[in-house]
Amino acid sequence: MTSTAISSQGSSFAVSGGAGAAVSITGIILGYPTIIEATAHGFTNGDVVSFAGVGGETGLNGQSFVVTNVTPNTFAVNYNSTGGASWTSGGTAAPVTWTPIGNFKTIKGFDGKTSKLDATNLASLAKEYRAGLQDPGNFSFDVDIDLTDAGQLALQTLKASSALANYRLTLPNGHTATFTAFVESFPWDGGVDKLLTATVNLIITGPITIV
Repeated sequence: MTSTAISSQGSSFAVSGGAGAAVSITGIILGYPTIIEATAHGFTNGDVVSFAGVGGETGLNGQSFVVTNVTPNTFAVNYNSTGGASWTSGGTAAPVTWTPIGNFKTIKGFDGKTSKLDATNLASLAKEYRAGLQDPGNFSFDVDIDLTDAGQLALQTLKASSALANYRLTLPNGHTATFTAFVESFPWDGGVDKLLTATVNLIITGPITIV
């Protein structure tokens, strides 16, 4: 059988920055996922967009979602609008901008697990359990330190502020993994005849969207 293994060489990693140019919404198809119509929007799978000014299905306003199922004039978001109000007019979707993280060397993480809830009672013949919420886990990676790299500087700033940010891993086959996280640690490591490196650890909050 032919291998379908994915090479990690050529992967890139980026952190979200400010907002890019907003595009106008021309329609919304209710359902789950919700389909957004926007002529020549220019988004790609894995982008993150924020909604504002939507008439009708106003629940989208002020929220951010990962873009999936892109076509030239539509895209989907993981929002359940089934039974909601029909789109009436207006609305924009503004993408976040991405800042690449330089000298990105390794991929380690997505190591979350489901919590275990003890459902044992006095009639149980053995321990009983139920599945609880998913813990999305961590994502860590190594970098060679570059004190002028915009992505690494952004990580240091986010660590100092304890702020959440969006992150996007892009594999060489074009698939992406997008998630929200905060920077837990950014320790340096160096020594005799060694490059100055760091292992960055991110704590993921909420779901991971892989497209």
